[in-house]
Amino acid sequence: MSASKTKLERWEDRLKKVFDEIDAELETAGACTKFKRHPNRPPAGATSNREDDGLFDLGAAFSVGIGSRHGPGYVVQARIATLDHVPVETQKKFEAEVARRLRKKLPKAFPGVELHVDLDGHVYKIHGDLSLGRL
Repeated sequence: MSASKTKLERWEDRLKKVFDEIDAELETAGACTKFKRHPNRPPAGATSNREDDGLFDLGAAFSVGIGSRHGPGYVVQARIATLDHVPVETQKKFEAEVARRLRKKLPKAFPGVELHVDLDGHVYKIHGDLSLGRL
């Protein structure tokens, strides 16, 4: 990591690595094999950014938390990148699996930092100690 990056950039780089690991695991495991990858997306691992290839598009976007039970945090974005119809129940199970994997990986990526992954309304959110104090 470059020393010229801000604490926020370094924090978000760590978070992206976690999402990239989960993406690679899901692709390798053949998760959601009943869906065809969107025709405009290259095969998994073919680009420099896992968000742009393969069947899955995983990431998070910061939310200040107005109206949220959990306050500020990162809203988890977990999409199956396909033109096929994805039933709502399948999408929910997929999102829950991504959240389960996040709960397992975040303590390793952010040792000593208390982070949680919980439903916030109809979306999962990463919340907790977002102070950036340990980077």
